[in-house]
Amino acid sequence: MKFEDLVLRTRSYRRFDESVRIDRDTLEKLAGLARLSPSAANRQPLKFILISSPEDCRKVFPSLEWAGYLEDWDGPAAGERAAAYIVILGDRTLAESFGVDHGIAAQSIMLGATEAGFGGCIIASVNREELRKDLSIGDRLDILLVLALGRPAEKVIIDEMKNADIRYWRDGEDNHHVPKRSLDELIVKHNP
Repeated sequence: MKFEDLVLRTRSYRRFDESVRIDRDTLEKLAGLARLSPSAANRQPLKFILISSPEDCRKVFPSLEWAGYLEDWDGPAAGERAAAYIVILGDRTLAESFGVDHGIAAQSIMLGATEAGFGGCIIASVNREELRKDLSIGDRLDILLVLALGRPAEKVIIDEMKNADIRYWRDGEDNHHVPKRSLDELIVKHNP
């Protein structure tokens, strides 16, 4: 697969075929991609909790907010929930701050998940205290992101942005639409 196609297929999926499980070996390979990713000053302060059992997935799900712009949707229903999660943590004994390391690691994992036939959603809206308690996460670890993973059970469509409206939305067939700014709008003209 060409890299551009891999990037285009790596979308934020919020509904999955929950019956298609992701095994621990696959999760370890995905965490391995994050391990190989760049890290500021090569501190490598990130740690990962790999969640794959249905019981543990049920512990993670209530701590997550799924789609802020879809006000009438509380997240995926039973049967559409993630089959696995990777919780990205920052170890404060290794670094005082984590810069963008977790964003780089998350994208590496998402690209790897797509290549493996899965999809996911990077979630930063997390009830961290609830998740810390439910997963018994120690105080020296900051919860940075949660990656929801599974076999996508929805279609995500990229649209050209209109009227500067950045809100994603669902159409009558329940397809998820994501407006994107044009490349012309993003590239700043530079005249030396």
